[in-house]
Amino acid sequence: MATVVGLLVQLVSGGLGGMVAGKALPRLSLGEVGDIVAGFAGGVGLGQVLQGLGYIAPGGVFGLESAAASVVAGLAGGGALTIILSLARKLFP
Repeated sequence: MATVVGLLVQLVSGGLGGMVAGKALPRLSLGEVGDIVAGFAGGVGLGQVLQGLGYIAPGGVFGLESAAASVVAGLAGGGALTIILSLARKLFP
């Protein structure tokens, strides 16, 4: 159950990170839906990488530290992937 909660936290915070990146950098926006979808992927992706590296507790252990790390990973990963995909779209039309 905690794994599902962690994924949901990463998914929601990733979408928020993508949306914030799109609003903060309108020239690099993928559109509202594109920003959010890219944010979903980036948030979950970075969250899973950090979980694999041991920075986020896996499985049944989901405490305050893991929740905070999941939120930060989601925000950072979502924003970063949104910007990376936008730059790639501009470089390779």
